[in-house]
This record gives sequence, C-alpha cells and structure tokens, in this order.
Amino acid sequence: MYGWTGNMLRVNLSSGSVTREPTEPELAKLYIGGRGLGSRIFSDEVDPMVDPLSPENKLILATGPFTGTYAPSAGRFMAITKGPLTGTIACSNSGGTFGPELKYAGYDVVIIEGKAQKPVYLWINDDRVEIRDAGHIWGKNTQDTTDTIRAETDEEAKVSCIGPAGEKLVLFACIMNEMHRTAGRSGVGAVMGSKNLKAVAVVGSGMVKAADPAGFKAAVLKARKKIQAHPVGGQGLKAYGTDILVNILNEIGALPTRNYRDAYFPTADKVGGESLSARNLVRPKGCFSCIISCGRVTKVSAQRFEGYGEGPEYETAWAFGPDCGIDNLDAVTKANYLCNELGMDTITMGATIACAMDLFENGILTAKDTGGIALNFGAVETMVEMVRKTGIREGFGDQLALGSYRLAESFGHPEYSMTVKKQEMPAYDPRGVQGIGLNYATNNRGGDHVRGYTIAVEVLGNPSKMDPHVTEGKAALDILFQNLTAALDSSGACLFSTFGLGADELAEMLSALTGVPFPVDEFMEAGERVWNLERLWNLKAGFTARDDTLPERLLKDPIITGPSKGSVNRLGDMLPEYYKLRGWDKNGVPEDGKLKELSLNGS
Repeated sequence: MYGWTGNMLRVNLSSGSVTREPTEPELAKLYIGGRGLGSRIFSDEVDPMVDPLSPENKLILATGPFTGTYAPSAGRFMAITKGPLTGTIACSNSGGTFGPELKYAGYDVVIIEGKAQKPVYLWINDDRVEIRDAGHIWGKNTQDTTDTIRAETDEEAKVSCIGPAGEKLVLFACIMNEMHRTAGRSGVGAVMGSKNLKAVAVVGSGMVKAADPAGFKAAVLKARKKIQAHPVGGQGLKAYGTDILVNILNEIGALPTRNYRDAYFPTADKVGGESLSARNLVRPKGCFSCIISCGRVTKVSAQRFEGYGEGPEYETAWAFGPDCGIDNLDAVTKANYLCNELGMDTITMGATIACAMDLFENGILTAKDTGGIALNFGAVETMVEMVRKTGIREGFGDQLALGSYRLAESFGHPEYSMTVKKQEMPAYDPRGVQGIGLNYATNNRGGDHVRGYTIAVEVLGNPSKMDPHVTEGKAALDILFQNLTAALDSSGACLFSTFGLGADELAEMLSALTGVPFPVDEFMEAGERVWNLERLWNLKAGFTARDDTLPERLLKDPIITGPSKGSVNRLGDMLPEYYKLRGWDKNGVPEDGKLKELSLNGS
C-alpha cells in the first residue's frame, strides 16, 4: 500500500498481548484513514451502550494517508473513543509530530483495549512494542512525564500522555503530545486514565511512500502555493495566530460573553491576537510539515502569572477571557499553561468556570458550595486557581471536573450550561452567526466548531461570503462543510489547510499519494459516509433528534448589546431542511436509500 503503512497494532492492556493486523484496503478506500477508518473500526468493535470509563471501551489512535508526508500541514492523528463528557462517539484531532512518528514506526492505527492492573506506558520502536511500568510517573504533569519517558527510551521519542487530570478522570481531560499539542475534546484523556495508561511513546525508522512520487510532488507544490497566497493561511495566522479572531468576532457582535449572557465585550482587544503578539509572543510555531505556523510560543513575565509555554489559541483566550468576564491576558495565558501541564481541554474548562460564575452571580451557587470562594465574573486570580483545583480535583474543583452540564444540573439549573450534547460550545455566538448554530446542534460530538467551520464563509469570506444573520442556504452550507471536514480529518491534513485549498486539491494529492483514484465526488462522499457512520453509532447509543438543539438561552434570549443586538438563533428554520438534504427522516434517522448509497446499509 502507498500512503498507508498497511499495518495496525492492537494492544490489550488487560492481558498484556500485542498483535499486528493488516489495514484492510477496501476500508481504507471507503474511509480514507484517520477519523474515518478509526471510527469504522471503533463502530465495528464497541457496543454503543458501553460505559466510557470501563475496560470495554476502546481507544483508537489513527493516522491518515497524508500523515508523515510533505503535504501541507500533514501531521494530524485522531484519538477515537466513546467520550465520557458526552456519551457520543468522540474523535479528537491533534497535530505536532506524534502522528508522523507512528507512521514511520509502521502503523496506520493503534487499537488500545482493556485495562492494565497498574499504571503503564506503551513504548513503540518500530516492530518492538513493550508495555512498561509507569508507577514512577503516575501523578506527574505532562511535561515532566514527557521528559522522563524520553530519558528512559529515546531522546527522539514522540510522547502522547495524560496529566493528573486524566489520571483523576476529569471528564474533559485531554491527551497531550510533545507537551503542547492536544487531542482536546470530549474527555479522551479520561478514557486513557481509566485504562491506567499514562502514555504512548514512539520512534520509527521507516517512511511513507507515494505511488506516484512525481505527481504527488507536483500536487503538493501547487497546494502549498495556494495556501501561501491566501491572506489567512499564508499571512494572518502566522502573524497573529488564531487569537486574531477575538476582535473579528467582537466587531460583528458574536463573541460570547459572560457565559453567553451577551455577545459583545468592550475590552476584548486586551486578550486578542494583536495584544498577544505585542505582549507575550516569543515566536510563531508550526506542526509537522506546516507552512502556516499558527502556534504561539509565549512568555508571561508578570510575577503572579509567570510562565513559559505555548498558547493561548483563540478558543482558549475566549474561554478564560470574555466568557469569564476577564480581559487580563497574562491570567488567560497562565490558565492555558496550567491546562497543558495538567492535561485538560481549555474550552470546557473555561466555559465550566464561566457557568459557575453565572450560577454564583444569580444566587444559585453560594460561597458555602465553593468552599468560601467568591466566583464572580471578572475574578482573575480565582479563575486561574479554579483551573489548578480542577486538574487535581481539589475542593470545588472536584465538581468543576464534571463539566458545566453536570455542575449546573446538580444545582437544579441545567439551562445555565452552554452545551450541546453536554459538550461546551466554543467561541462563536449562534445568535450572531446562524450557520454555526446549526453546526453545533447537529454535530456528532456535541458543541464543536471544527467539524463544520461555517465561520470561514459566514465571517471570514473564505472562499466566498454569506450573511451571518440569515438562515437561507445554511443547511446546505453546514452539510458541505461537515462532509469536507470529515474527509479532511480522515486524510491526516490540518483544517487550516482549507485556507487556500479545497476538495479538488486534497483529492488530487491523495490520488497521487495512494495510487487509489479519489475523484472529488468520491472524496466528498467518503466524508459524508463518515458523518453518517458517526450518526448511526450515536443513535444506537441513545441519542435522538431531541439532542439536535441549542441551549434555550440562545433560542429565546436576544443578544443585549453590540452589532448583533436583538438577535436569537433560528434553529427551527434550518433543522428540517438539514435533515431533508442529509437524506434523513424527520426524526434525524438516515433513510435506507441514503445508507445503501453510502455502503452503510449493513452498519
């Protein structure tokens, strides 16, 4: 096989067995790799009703064909499991160099099952695979864990690990690779912790071969030129990182503020990308084979928040900033560092603190509940301290560790949780951007923006501009973006490569790399197949059309101030059309004809 290694690794932590299996060419053709292939394997092997934190749940690490090649931004891998935060099929995407190294070691996919009797880590060195004792690093943060494992194995090893949050089963714990890259959402790190698996370390000596080297090179060079010529992919992201979006979203009145109480934050510029670049930026940084360099290596000199690391990204700056009523960039950056060290999703962490602040200010949560801590919007030091407490489940942090939905529900007010399918929505207010609201509501892993980034069209005008306040055409737009993203995630390329590239360029590179013809329509159909496969799994897990909704606040309470003042999200105008265009019935269930068309009728 070309592009794919042709091999998968299966590790049973309960028995200690390690086996190798072939990657099935037909499934690789239908699902491409990464998110698609990993989700198909997971769907075939895991009961949708499984307890996410039980040994019967599995964790699959999957790469795509592009991963480890010199295609633009081709460093992605996926962590696929049943998410403990949501109960949905979870697939968290990370960059860096771990994914490419896994390919060089000879594996498209690693299937991790069972539970070790004591803490362990997995060491992969080409054909040599060992399950090693991790008792001495259990309790260490992600950076110390990485350093220790490299010292024990190989200084060139690429390490994916969990921190204390994953060990203590914080429901939104993430997996950190190379200390600063994150498979972040839905609690994949908690699943790893539930298996007593501290880390996976890998070194490989192989390479990824192309079926048509000359054709692949030509397609890659053409693609790179298109990204470099794009104002966002080639310039904006490198200059200011993703945090440049703070001011852009605030200026159109769609920056969620104080737990979505409003959508405009007067001092948002203090935590925006321009301020980050001026105050804290050390240098831009990219992942493997990246020509965009959206990452931020940063430093905080202020004594009370002193630190050095990477981030924050836009979602993080928003979550710890405007969503908590905070405009202190040093505090926001420190909270980001803590999440990286402890191993937590910054979006859910910040949004859960914002929810707690909202509950506190409305008298539902009191100082008696929080251990004497006043959780008011704008409380800078308190916000940072709550991050630390959550990561080690200390005091009130033990309740925050459950995420905002379970927190708010425990106090009798789940409506204060700004979630879809119990996952916190990111930094785009659906009242000010209608299409992203439909994407949140229908998303297979809950509140999420990177599975159908309609912001590209509705706000950034890429590749064309649509009015963010209208509902017409948004159902078709969401489906297009959801299918494209599913195919992109399966290929191993980064979402940001679409700031310059479309399905045409991706399909051309994929065909030359693998030697398998991927016409554009088949590439997009693969994405649609993946989306429907995930939907079917969630339906079997007990989700229904009733879960395809938004918090009542966004459907009924208008934005109070700013350019989008008076707006609510009109989900009801878009959802029926979305179901129809998807080929689903009125209850959101894929029709038999659609399943047959996508070769899913046996699923």
